[in-house]
Amino acid sequence: MSAPPQHAGDIRQLRRVALSGLLGSAVEFYDFLVYGSVAALVFGDLFFPEADPAVSTIAALGTFAAGYVARPLGGIVFGHFGDRLGRKASMLWTMTLMGTGSLLIGLLPTYDVIGVWAPVLLVLLRVVQGIAIGGEWGGATLMAAEHAGDRPRGRWTAFTQLGAPAGTLASTAVVTVVATLPDEDFLSWGWRVPFLLSVVLLAIGLYVRVSVTESPLFRAEQPRGAARRRRPPVLDVLRRPRAVLLGAGVGIAPFAAQSVMTTFLIAYATGHGYSRQQVLTGVTCAAAVALVVLPLAAAASDRWGRRPVVALGALLSAATAFPVFALVGSGRPGLLILACVIGHGIAQSIMYGPLAALLTELFGTRTRYTGASLGYQTATLIGGGLSPLLAQSLAATYGGTTPVALLLLVAAALTVLAVWRLGETNRTSLSARTAVSPAEQGVAP
Repeated sequence: MSAPPQHAGDIRQLRRVALSGLLGSAVEFYDFLVYGSVAALVFGDLFFPEADPAVSTIAALGTFAAGYVARPLGGIVFGHFGDRLGRKASMLWTMTLMGTGSLLIGLLPTYDVIGVWAPVLLVLLRVVQGIAIGGEWGGATLMAAEHAGDRPRGRWTAFTQLGAPAGTLASTAVVTVVATLPDEDFLSWGWRVPFLLSVVLLAIGLYVRVSVTESPLFRAEQPRGAARRRRPPVLDVLRRPRAVLLGAGVGIAPFAAQSVMTTFLIAYATGHGYSRQQVLTGVTCAAAVALVVLPLAAAASDRWGRRPVVALGALLSAATAFPVFALVGSGRPGLLILACVIGHGIAQSIMYGPLAALLTELFGTRTRYTGASLGYQTATLIGGGLSPLLAQSLAATYGGTTPVALLLLVAAALTVLAVWRLGETNRTSLSARTAVSPAEQGVAP
């Protein structure tokens, strides 16, 4: 039996949706990663001054992890409304919430002013950020994938994925500029500037996002699925958890590599002889390389499959884990930049490029927002949120980066295992998955 006709949007609207996804994700990742960079540089001194330097850094990165803990919750909440009421409304809310959280962090008094309330409010706002970004990715990705229909979904969803390196590039560039300020100025007001600038990016992103139309697949499914939507989508997803668990497994290594090669590396390298500018330059160069490698990997997954491309990136991450940290330990800025480019710009981007298309292809239309978001955000929690905290603790305990390299090696192994257990999805029709996908049923697609 042939698949139902694909309800794909026209190419002009698809381009607008892709641009919306790119800008929205860039804003979200800018806000989210600015926090990681600033936390690694100064939050230990500003919000946890009672602790010794190592403990204060761990505490600051702990607030970073709090945002990741909230991300699955954001995926469930906004996934629920995205699957019930539509993708577009959820996308507008997530962007507004993220921008507001960043603005308030930029205005937050420090420990010296309000005492213990400073770290408490910091964690609370970080959770708000986590909830927002937890719902953002699913909406932006699904809009691109569902408007693309049977067109090469890897290439179109890559625009949403490009928001990560674009946001990283913007955040590290801004932090690099303000980090050139004298230490006294940077500690007193300079660190606030990147957070306050997010208001400008928020306005641009909302302007573009308002103009896009709702997903054609969602509109087509609404009349047929309305009577069957009494149960929350998350319950349908968790009744058959295989797709979520394997999808999360695929995402562990790319997020571990991203967090270790940005947030942890900034904290570690600045404490071992590198200047703030040298480390941030390395992260910026890696993000620039990722802007090229990531879409190429996504396009390759359209031709050769999601599984082999993701597996190739994971194996490359594993093979270069120890050499990358040997380069970091050299004390030479040029080799530090090379380490960032290899570990983040190339290996991580190869894994991350096809991830959006892969996760959207694991679920039916009625649960796609919830399912894809839950899989993705669970991966960010395990791979991204806990990795910098664990890496900093291991480095402090054992006095070196060998355990951190082993951490990346284990993450890569988990991703390869999950990819091996999944069936290939790049040739499937999204419009045929209005109910339960083969991956959700526990069979290969």
